[in-house]
Amino acid sequence: MEAPVNLRPPVNLRRGALADLDAILAIYNHFVEHTPITFDLQLQTRAMREPWIQGFRSTGPYQLFVAEDASELVGYAHSSQFRTKAAYDSSVETTVYLRPGCEGRGIGRRLYTRLFQAISEAGVHRAYAGITLPNDPSIALHRAFGFEPCGTWTEVGHKFDRFWDVSFWQKAVGGVATSASAGSP
Repeated sequence: MEAPVNLRPPVNLRRGALADLDAILAIYNHFVEHTPITFDLQLQTRAMREPWIQGFRSTGPYQLFVAEDASELVGYAHSSQFRTKAAYDSSVETTVYLRPGCEGRGIGRRLYTRLFQAISEAGVHRAYAGITLPNDPSIALHRAFGFEPCGTWTEVGHKFDRFWDVSFWQKAVGGVATSASAGSP
């Protein structure tokens, strides 16, 4: 019996860049327009998101990775500032988005693997993720990466004429002691 032929080209992972913004917006705006996964209510534009994408670096806690399939962007994952107060600087919020139809191919797992490798090397201590409920695939992905639930905000978002709950998840990444935690009380 002959082995099945894989007609899909391999998915390439790389750091995201400004040149990827239109493709990222196409993916993200699908979720804005059609799902409660993001609570943005307006489609995002280049002008709105250019400062966001320019905030990512090749080192440090805030990273952006993209996945390409035959030179077409099919997903992205990033870590961003968790909260604005300085004491939160060793923590990040993480997320992954895939182009519709690309689910179930392991692309999200590969993106998260690369992202967590990068942020652990950058000294990130904890990662957090918010998941609009219900979303079993996202919960499964986060569980697979060692995230644990740490609370649910009920009816916190209103979109598509209904209220949505958001489950929050956390993961120990590693990181290093900071001046706030390393000193004496």
